[in-house]
Amino acid sequence: METARSLGGMRRSSKALLAVGVTAATLGGGYAWYRWLMRRQVTWQRILADNIPVHSAYWRARRELPGDILYIAIGDSAAQGIGASRPARSYVGVIAKRLEKLSGRSIRVINLGISGATLQTALEKELPRFARIKPALVADAIVTVSIGANDIAGWDPDRFAAQLDELFSRLPKHAIVADLPSFYFLPGERKAVAGNRILREAAARHRLRVVDLHDTMKHQGMRGVATQFAGDLFHPNDRGYDVWADAFMPAVVDRLEQVLEKLEARGEQRQGQGAGDAAGGSSESSPRSQSRASTNTSSA
Repeated sequence: METARSLGGMRRSSKALLAVGVTAATLGGGYAWYRWLMRRQVTWQRILADNIPVHSAYWRARRELPGDILYIAIGDSAAQGIGASRPARSYVGVIAKRLEKLSGRSIRVINLGISGATLQTALEKELPRFARIKPALVADAIVTVSIGANDIAGWDPDRFAAQLDELFSRLPKHAIVADLPSFYFLPGERKAVAGNRILREAAARHRLRVVDLHDTMKHQGMRGVATQFAGDLFHPNDRGYDVWADAFMPAVVDRLEQVLEKLEARGEQRQGQGAGDAAGGSSESSPRSQSRASTNTSSA
């Protein structure tokens, strides 16, 4: 009897020790994984910081290329494509490629985004550059705006509201604005939700269309957290930027239809004028080449 009790006690002790051992190993493994993740994050932060001038140079060069349709982007490092495999895989580049495929026309891109930009940066640096683009070109352009995520770090709701209001007051009515992206976890997510309430109220006052970037990202769930971010755990990767582009596309397609209608109407008018000039012995270039030349005329 005593032997049985002793054996039973030994078994219970062994199970307890095993449980403690498994728990310790799990905690130890979890801690080791956490340390590896943090080291990897720091490494990726350095890598992506080194990529900033490369991406900026790409978009400066891209700005000079002509196109039939003008696409202007106001934003931050996400517009520049930090975290993507190459600059053209930013959401701006993805949208431009989709626009080209949908329209059958070439796209000129003016990417005004600045890595690290806050609302204050947009007001002080991006909007003055935007204002130098000829109004006639802006009137026929597709304009997207995604800014404010970097304001979460030094969160001040009153300042955020005031700066958003000023920004929105200086945008054309056809500009397409994204709400703040999902931060997935607290406390950033709580601030993003509060910021989006402010953003949507400001957009409604200025009659600007808002796209649901936050909800689009949040619907990705833990799969999005695991597979759609670069190694710094902040910027999207190629898959993440595809999701950003998906959020913009319904509004972008609606705007594209408006732009194409304008171009077609203008082309028909020019063709009519060309027929009249031809009767008088003069000639005109094609509407497509004229459109391309017009979008390449700007002081931006």
